[in-house]
This record gives sequence, structure tokens and C-alpha cells, in this order.
Amino acid sequence: MAGWVMALPAAAQAGPAPAVLDTVQVQAARVRAVDDFDLPASMTVIDVDEAGNGRGALVSEAMNGVPGLLARERQNLAQDTQLSIRGFGARSTFGVRGVRLLADGVPASMPDGQGQLSHFNLLGAERIDVLRGPFSALYGNSSGGVVQLWSGDGQPGDPWRLRATWGSDASSSLGLQLRGQVAAMHYNVAASHYRTDGWREHGAARRESLNARLGFDLAPGQRLDLLFNVLDAPHAQDPLGLTREQVRADPRQATAVAAQYGTRKSVRQAQAGVVYTLDRERRTWRLMAYAGQRTVEQFLAIPPAAQASPLHAGGVIDLEGGYGGVDARWAWHGELAGKPLELVLGANADRQRQHRSGYENFVGDALGVKGRLRRDQRDRVGNADQFAQAWWRFAPRWSLLAGARHSRVRFESDDHYVTANNPDDSGRRDYAATTPVAGLVFRAGDDLRLYASAGRGFETPTLNELGYRADGGAGLALDLSPAASRNHELGAKWRTRAGARLDLALFRADTDDELAVASNRGGRSSYRNIGATRRQGVELGWLQPVGETGQLQLAWTWLQATVREGYLTCTGLPAPCTEPRNPVAAGTALPGVPRQQLFARWHWQPGPWQPAIETVAAAATSASDLGDARAPGYGLLNLEAARQWPTARGPLRLFARVDNLLDRHYIGSVIVNDGNRRYYEPGPERGWTLGLQWQWTR
Repeated sequence: MAGWVMALPAAAQAGPAPAVLDTVQVQAARVRAVDDFDLPASMTVIDVDEAGNGRGALVSEAMNGVPGLLARERQNLAQDTQLSIRGFGARSTFGVRGVRLLADGVPASMPDGQGQLSHFNLLGAERIDVLRGPFSALYGNSSGGVVQLWSGDGQPGDPWRLRATWGSDASSSLGLQLRGQVAAMHYNVAASHYRTDGWREHGAARRESLNARLGFDLAPGQRLDLLFNVLDAPHAQDPLGLTREQVRADPRQATAVAAQYGTRKSVRQAQAGVVYTLDRERRTWRLMAYAGQRTVEQFLAIPPAAQASPLHAGGVIDLEGGYGGVDARWAWHGELAGKPLELVLGANADRQRQHRSGYENFVGDALGVKGRLRRDQRDRVGNADQFAQAWWRFAPRWSLLAGARHSRVRFESDDHYVTANNPDDSGRRDYAATTPVAGLVFRAGDDLRLYASAGRGFETPTLNELGYRADGGAGLALDLSPAASRNHELGAKWRTRAGARLDLALFRADTDDELAVASNRGGRSSYRNIGATRRQGVELGWLQPVGETGQLQLAWTWLQATVREGYLTCTGLPAPCTEPRNPVAAGTALPGVPRQQLFARWHWQPGPWQPAIETVAAAATSASDLGDARAPGYGLLNLEAARQWPTARGPLRLFARVDNLLDRHYIGSVIVNDGNRRYYEPGPERGWTLGLQWQWTR
């Protein structure tokens, strides 16, 4: 989490017209004197409008129009959304790493940097904040960017909402939101159910989610918020990736071993948090605490022969454990040398405890069932951070935002599966870093701001990346170093009273000790530090009213992500690879990162109807470190329409959406460095969604 707050106008977003936002709290005590237009950072505020025309079940639906952000739905709910910001996090083959995730201020990223989006509940959400660039580093470990979801605050007279959708591939969703205020209690409770047979074979899944935010006005300037979230996603089938030949033959097929081993994943999570805020004339105190429990069971397609080694951890992953943390911060508003000053100081600590078990995925000749125990260890990760941030308008046309964060992360593992042929794998490793950031803003005119910012960031290995040594020996990969980055950004922001907005940013991030795959064998990957990489590019976001009823949105990203120092890798043939032998030349593109992305949307309301047309395009994407496999670029066209009727109790709304209207064949996402060269996850053909929503007042 970060020791600073800010808000910026939405440069572009998927969905209806954005609300005009004042200064909004991103994280920490509110910086009351700072207008959102006067901060040296790139951020998009996505208004999660109640009039959205999608399924409303997956958070990626709301993030198509954010410059610099890549959110790819994999047509595979056993694996989370592929999420990267300016190329950070693109190498992740499961979950989200390299990008910091939070929901209502509660971390959705664990202390080791691994995060999940699956419990983000769109039905109860009011907005999503996406932060890019140097100031992301103020959120600590693995903050190449930040994504935060905020639930709405119930107010008197808020309507309740019932929403249902039906669509292609037997997909359906049902959601209920109760929102309002009773006496001193503000409430927002959202429950949703989603299920699908999947566009690909062996892709069925369902997901139930409950999110609740209860706010209590204790006294003038005092507020208590209680936060609850529950997720249940049982037996989500995993169709696995496909080779290029399999995609050509039938893009809807699942890999044969997916059905043979019954590849699937079950996730259950429950968490609660409490936030106390005390706001006085010049000072604000904020205290947050949270705790949760998460279980994961995943069946992999690892053949019994690969598990013959006494060091193998098996083909079934079983994780169970708790997590929690506290965050305290203080903000002060005053003057320095007669000029406005904002100061924020704070500290936080987070803990993650995990019981990791591994089992064989066979019993005798029966495959896809839990067999003998092959791994039993207790992992602990914790961090303790301190941070400070100051904003100072030291001249009428100039302002400075600066801050620093010190982070210390400790990994500990106790091995309880020790045999004559499997020695003790216990170990411990500490990481620490200080990440300073600073930015200047020049007020070039009433409608124009120019800014420059710079900072440092760092990213530790995750528990999964520390799990295996590259040399195949027992124990953790304690020789891995954290990746360290240097980030720079130049930007301009322009907006008019008529509602037009333009955001332009040029950025560069140089990273040392980047983490990459060292070896793939026996169904497991090990990692090592490879040296220097660079991510640089341009982002453009434009929002333009068209007449009195229309709006045009545009988001474009050009990103060059390359290796700066050559190295040897295990990616490629022969497989399995036991030691790096394939050279990766300097200048090779980093995998998982398209060179260009484009999103454009025209939305208008010529009466009771609300039609919209949008296009989404991406350039070719490399799938391996060697650059010898890649998914071709694509462009898709989507259509929407909605009609609303008034009723005695509230509006009734019917909506429809057609995705991939031209029925294009394309690769929706890639599995970076897959050891079997099954890199490709095809995107769906033409699909439709039909929905109904009723809002009623009481």
C-alpha cells in the first residue's frame, strides 16, 4: 500500500460516459488541498457505471480502455486474468505478479508480490483506479503498477439493483446489490453468481462472490468502515494451452491431457477488514486492519513418469493458509514558507502463512485423483514498511510531490516432508529496499499541466519462484535477487470545461536482475536473474464529447520491451530442458507484451436508446524468451445497445452486446515460456450477451 493519495481524470475507459470526479482518495489519508489535475502521475479512474452492458462478472470487462494496461481474459477461469502494466507482470503464467492489487484498501497482493483478481466484485464497485509510472513504487514490493477497486458508499435514497445476463456458451450471471443508508450506517452489499460452459472444451466454471461495505458515522469527523468479502470458485476446468498446429486444427479444443488428468482448480477465500478514520481541521488519522483465509487445490497434467524422482512435489497442489496485516498513517495540511503543504507519514505490516502440500495425481492406473503425499511444508512471508510523502506548491505555477518507502520482506519455509532421498528443503531469505520518488508539475495554463517524475522500484521473487533451485538440488532458490528498476516519465494533461480530456505520457523503466525461467523439467519451473531489460513507450488517452449526446474515447499504447543484455535460457527445444543453453540476444522482445494496443469507443444516447460501437486491437505478442514463437496481432469490433423504461418503482433496463462482430480468429492470450510449447490460448469467436436490470426504490 502507499503513503500518498491522488486522483486524475479518466483518460479513457470502457463503458458509458465517466462522471466528473473531484479529488478522490486512492489510498491513505485524503490530500484535501490538491486538485487531481495537479499531480505528476499517470492514472485512469474507471467509473464502474451501473449502466454497463457486459456480463458484469469479470473485472477485465471494465479495463479495456486504459492506456498502458493489458488485461486479457484467458477463456479459462482456472487461471486468473492476465494483467500487466507497461510490461510489468507480463511474464506471469498464473495469477498476477509485478502489479499491486487492492480492494477497498485491503491488499489483494500478498507480501511476496503474487496477487489475484478473482474476488474483485464489479457489482458493488463504484470505480477502479489504475496507476502507472514511478509513483507506483510507493506501494512497495512488486509495484510496477497499481490497480485498486473501490466499492460505493451507500447514501440515503440509493436504489437497490437486480441484474441478470445470459449469453454464448451457456454463460449466465445473476446479481443483487443492496445499497443505501439507515440512520448512521451506510451499506453496500453485493452478491453475484456466474457460470459458463466455456468457449473451449473442458472450460466449464462457476464463481460465487459476496462483497459488503458497512460504514458508520461515529461522530463528526469520525468514521468506521467494516469490509467483508467471500469467494467460492469450485472445480474450474483448465483446458490448457495449445500448440500452433492445434490452434489451426480446432481452436476450441482442449489439450488431450486436460481431460485425461481432469485439470482443474478450486479456490475459496474469506476475508474481513476494518478502517477507522479521524478527520480534524488540519490532520487526518487512518488505521486499517484485515485478515483472511484462502484455500487452493489444483490438479495438473504431470505424467506419473515425471513424478518418479524422489525430489518431485507431485501433480496436485494443495494450499491452505491465512493472511492479514495492519496499516497506520497520519496526514497534515498546512504551509511551508507561506506555501501550501501536504504531508503523509505511515507504516504497515503484512503477513502470509501457507501450508503447501503436494500429492501425486494418480492412484494406480487412475489419473486425475489425489494420491500419495509428496510435499509438506509451512511457508511464511512478511513485510514491514515505512513511508513518507509530501506535496508542496512552492511557487504559483510550480508544485512538487516527493516520497519514499522502505520495505523489508522475509521469506521462511519449514520442510516437513523429509526422507532419505528427499533432504530438508527449509530455508530463509530477507530482502530490503528503499524506493524514493519525486515529481514536478508546471501549470502552463488553466487547462494544461506539464510534469516530470522519476523513481525506483523493486520486485522480490514470489514463493512459487523460490520453490525450486535451478540446479535441481533440494531446498529453496535462496540465491535469487530482487529485480530493481529505475523509472522516468514525462507527461502532459489537458482538459476543458466542456468535458474534453487529453493525457499524454512518455515513459522508460530500466530493470536490473530481471527474473526469468532457468529450467523446465518434470512439470516444474525454476528461475534465475538474467540481467538488464528496458520498457519504454508512449501512452495516449483522449475523451471527447460529440454533440450533446455522444462521446468518443481513445486509448493508445506503444510499448517497446526488450532485453538489454544477452543471456542463456532453457526456453525452446529440446524439452525438458535441464540447463540453460539457448542464447537470447540483446534487443530481443520480452514475451507477453504487444508492441501496440488500441481501444476506441463511440457512445451516444439519441433518446431512450443507448447504442455504442468499440474496437480493440493489439499487435503481435511474443510467447517465449527466444522470440521464436508469437501470437499474431488482431483487431476486434464490438457492438452494444440498451433501452430503458420507467416503472412505478424504478427504471427497467434491457441491454445487449455482441463481441467480435466480424467473427475473427485470434489468439486472446499467451502462456509465456510454456515448457511443452503450448503457448496459445485462442480468443472466442462471435459471442453475445443479453441482460436485464431493474433498479427500485423503497
